[in-house]
Order: sequence, then C-alpha cells, then structure tokens
Amino acid sequence: MPDSRQAWIQLGFALLIGSIGAVGMWTVVVVLPIVQTEFSATRGAVSLATTMVFLGFGLGGVVTGRITDRFGIVAAIALSIAVLGISFVLAGLAAALWQFNAIYFLIGLGTSATFAPLMAEVSHWFVRYRGLAVTIVASGNYVGGTIWPPLVNWGVQSIGWRSTHIAIGIFCAVTMALLLFGLRAIMGSDGARDHANAPPPQIDLHLSKNALTVLLSIASVSCCVAMAMPQVHIVAYCGDLGYGVARGAEMLSLMMGLGIVSRIGSGLLADRIGGIRTLLIGSAAQGFALLFYLFFDSLTSLYIISGMFGLFQGGIVPSYAIIVREAMPAREAATRVGIVIFASVFGMSFGGWVSGVIFDATGSYGAAFLNGLGWNALNFTIIVGLLIRSRQRLAMA
Repeated sequence: MPDSRQAWIQLGFALLIGSIGAVGMWTVVVVLPIVQTEFSATRGAVSLATTMVFLGFGLGGVVTGRITDRFGIVAAIALSIAVLGISFVLAGLAAALWQFNAIYFLIGLGTSATFAPLMAEVSHWFVRYRGLAVTIVASGNYVGGTIWPPLVNWGVQSIGWRSTHIAIGIFCAVTMALLLFGLRAIMGSDGARDHANAPPPQIDLHLSKNALTVLLSIASVSCCVAMAMPQVHIVAYCGDLGYGVARGAEMLSLMMGLGIVSRIGSGLLADRIGGIRTLLIGSAAQGFALLFYLFFDSLTSLYIISGMFGLFQGGIVPSYAIIVREAMPAREAATRVGIVIFASVFGMSFGGWVSGVIFDATGSYGAAFLNGLGWNALNFTIIVGLLIRSRQRLAMA
C-alpha cells in the first residue's frame, strides 16, 4: 500500500543501500594522490579515473533503469552489487594505471543502480509523500559523501590503497546483499512491478515522452554545468585567493552537508506544489547564489555563500525524478529517470572541465561564474516553459 508503514521500512532499506553503494563516487577522490605517486603518473592521467566513474555511473543508470522497468529493482541492484564488489577487488589488484582507470568505469556501473533506478522505484511506494521519499533516498549519495571519504582515508593510511579497495569490495558485497535480501523479504516479491493498474500521469504537458525526456535532459545538463563550478573549483579558488585549500575543503563539506537538508526540504515542498515548481525555485535560488560569488570573495563571505549554494542546489537533481513520475507512465519511470540523470552527470563533468578551461584562458574564475549563470538561465527558461504548459493544461481541464 502506498505511504504505508511497510513503504517507510522499505525506504529505510533503500537509503542504506544507496548510502553504501555511493562509495564508488567518493573513493577515487581520496586515493588520487597516492595512486599518482605509485604509478608515477601526471595528475591529469590519474584524474581520468574520475571521468570514467562518472561515465559508468551515467550510462549504468540508463541500463539498470531499463532492467528495473523490465525485471524489478531487486534484479537491478543485485547486478550492481556483483559488479561493484568484483570491481573494487580488481582495482586493488590493478598492475597499471590504464587498468585502474578502466576498472573505475566498472565501479561507476556498479554504483549506478543505487541512485536513479532507486529513486524511480521509491516513487512507486508513495503518493502523498512521494517527493519526500524520493529526496530521502537521493540523499544517500550525500550521506555516502559525508561518511566514506574519512573511512577510505583511514583505510589508506592503515593498510594501503590496494587493501582498502579489496576490503571495500568485500564489505559492499556482503552488507548490500544482506540489505537487499531484507528489502526483498519486506516487498514480498522479486521487486518486479505490474504497471497495468498504475495510475495515469498526474500532469499532461502536451509533449511526447521523448520530447519531454530531451527537454528535461537539456535542463539537467544546464543546471549541472552551473552546479559544477563551485563544487569542483571551490578548493582551487580558495587556494588562488590565498586562503589555503583546507578552507576550500571545509566549504565543500559545508555544501554537501547543507545539500542533504536541501534535498529533504525540496521533497516536502514538491509534495505541496509539485516537481516543476520545486525545480523552478531551486534553479532560481542556485542562480542567486552563483551571482554572489561574482561580488564577494572574503573568507567569511565565501563560507556564507557556499552554505547558501549547498542549501539551494541539493534538491534540484531529485526534482527531475519527481517530474518524470508526475508526467510519464510508471512503466518507463526508471529508464527515463536514468536518461535524465545521465544528462546531469554529463553536465557536472563538462561544467568542471569548461570552468577550468575558462580559468586558464582568463586567469580568473569571474568568467567561469558568469558562464555558470548563463547555463543556469537556460535551465530556468526551460522549466518556466514547462510550468506554463502545465498551467495551460490545468486551465483546459
């Protein structure tokens, strides 16, 4: 039953699975320097692992989303657990940098089912509190970003990066399998869902499913190009200003922590006003925070603005999953969410890269912040258009 006690228990299991599975997105950040030293590589060469994990995560979300729609969430996560566990063990045994980088593509694949498909699946368990539930499970990624880096660092210092990777692979395989077994027992099935009796979409935007998917994907790319500027470069920015990289790392941690608050809050808001309006508010707020970076660069102001940015942007990405569930058939939810999340991953990757290119060309991050504002404006324009179409549909009804 939607919104039942059972649904909330299932949500708890899903959040734990997502938080543990998110390890694939955060491990590489911690081990980059020591891996670079071991393989005598350049920073750019070893950083390719981050690109590979994002690529695997994005493509994997589409594949595991399709598996979820066809065979159920249990099958999708079981596959991810197997790939994640084996990949981490292989990473610990990598004999060359190219092997390490290639294996991180597989780690991204293994992580993928714990985000987009899981958000789509959770959306089926709730009606009244759908927005809140989707954002809670999406917070698993941020919870993982809070917990895993210090644990990985402790492991690297204690037993080395290779043994740490192997230990993570074994830990994830065992704990996530147990959690998945518990989730399956509570669901009382293999997770496959009969969509024949699912309620129709709540809103009709008078767009084909493919057209809406394309628009949401473009919007997702544009908002995440803007989002990537502070998230990827705040540490380097603080270093350039003379505050030190430690201060930038603290600001990044502040962003992530307040991002959890933002995600939960946006879910509560979406349950009241819908996904499109919630996304529009998030887009406007993110642009507002980016604007402040152009005019203030004192240490105190950067802490405040970074906190604002985290508080404003955390709910943006889950809003796309909510919109998909509101506007598209339930039987395609996981696939469509996976496509849009893949677009967001591309936006983050491109945004981080192009901001660096702009800095190299201008010697300042000012133009990079302006670039982010331009992309954010594109996102805002698309969402305004969708809101107008939804209001027109309500007026016709």
